[in-house]
Amino acid sequence: MTIDWQEQAKKYRDQYLQDLRELISIPSVRDDDHKTNEYPLGEGPTKALLKFLSFGKRDGFVTKNLDNIVGYIEYGAGEETFAMQSHADVMPAGDGWETDPFVMTEKDGNLYGRGTSDDKGPGLAAYYGLRILKDNGIVPNMKIRLIIGTDEESDWTGMKHYFDVEPRPTLGFSPDAEFPLINGEKGNATYETTFGSSNGSEYTLKEFDSGLRLNMVPGNATALVETDDNEKFVDAFTDFLDKNPLSGDIKATGDGIAVHLIGKQAHAMAPENGVNAGTYLAAFLNQFNFEKDAKNFLSFIADYLHDDTRAHKIGADYVDDVMGDLTMNVGIMKFDFRKGGLVNTNFRYPKGTDDTKILQYLLKVADKLAGRVKEVGHMVPHYVDPSDPIVKTLLRVYSQQTGDADAKPEVVGGGTYARMMKRGVAFGALFPGTQDTMHQANEFQPINDLLKAMAIYGQSIYELTAK
Repeated sequence: MTIDWQEQAKKYRDQYLQDLRELISIPSVRDDDHKTNEYPLGEGPTKALLKFLSFGKRDGFVTKNLDNIVGYIEYGAGEETFAMQSHADVMPAGDGWETDPFVMTEKDGNLYGRGTSDDKGPGLAAYYGLRILKDNGIVPNMKIRLIIGTDEESDWTGMKHYFDVEPRPTLGFSPDAEFPLINGEKGNATYETTFGSSNGSEYTLKEFDSGLRLNMVPGNATALVETDDNEKFVDAFTDFLDKNPLSGDIKATGDGIAVHLIGKQAHAMAPENGVNAGTYLAAFLNQFNFEKDAKNFLSFIADYLHDDTRAHKIGADYVDDVMGDLTMNVGIMKFDFRKGGLVNTNFRYPKGTDDTKILQYLLKVADKLAGRVKEVGHMVPHYVDPSDPIVKTLLRVYSQQTGDADAKPEVVGGGTYARMMKRGVAFGALFPGTQDTMHQANEFQPINDLLKAMAIYGQSIYELTAK
């Protein structure tokens, strides 16, 4: 059967944009503080899932909601299952937006809004790729499911639940990364280092707060400091801003000196693309005569973690010829003079090292500073051989649709649902040359890129399940 996939995609443009607009309008950030029986991960994620499933019902697909935390849209039948794994949750918006992050805004051919790139836009493009098959009467030789999770940006509760109660897919892809294709994902390990709450007298660290999620480079950091020498502190802060790539402000309050730094958000898989406001703030404060636990907290960040995305300072650095560098993101940093301190570090590591080795490096440093370390999350590296038919087929389709005859698979530090399938890969929808704004303010995706992705997904599903 001959189909012009890009012409097919253009026919769905207006409805696709309307559906995406409705999805973007739902602030689907996981919210455990307001979870209920109806909304196990907060209201937003469940409502975004239900909205996604409503599109499938409207268009005549089989749909299923699994406990309001994960669901799927199904087409075809058979013993084997081809899966596309997407997610309807998003990162917190954060500061720095020029438009409302939950109102999809079209400007200069780009769609702005939280989720346009990660992952509502690409996930919906994959859905419309499936619609092209159904609307053209193409019957697959296996069951196809678009599986929609609701907390990919945290601990994958929903998708894990799917794999607990439904048959494991045979093969598939996650439209939650970049083109041409990702056949390898580094290991992902997260650690929590805690400190006591004791302080000194000359400088008192009353509060320190930076970071929204462990898989996001913090764009903001604040601290509240008590000192008798306000003038010296303010002058030092002004000098610090002059010498470093951040902005900020400082002011006296009734409780002390309030400090605020503004850096740049970025995805934790490439922390070098951000400016970590939290580690910079710790580096600024560490020059002063803090004492005891407050000093240890600041020193741990400033002396061993700051400006070191490859973890050289703690000795955990590692490079693999196939999977590349180990990377480290310092995602959450908090201190309270009544409760103590906490630092969350997230490592994306290649084969050749592991989470236990990284933990030992952290423990060695933390022990010097009276800190306590524990591992709070871990996923092993994932790799699909380039010779696997799914890799070869998807690359061939991508090359046909884009004209890029030199497309090759790659390994990244990001973690997608694809790693849950033995023959799972990440496939789009960010094209080479398009700015990566995932997890950042002013997240966007070009309309033409999303329509091209829709065509690629449609042909890919056809080639792998129906040809």
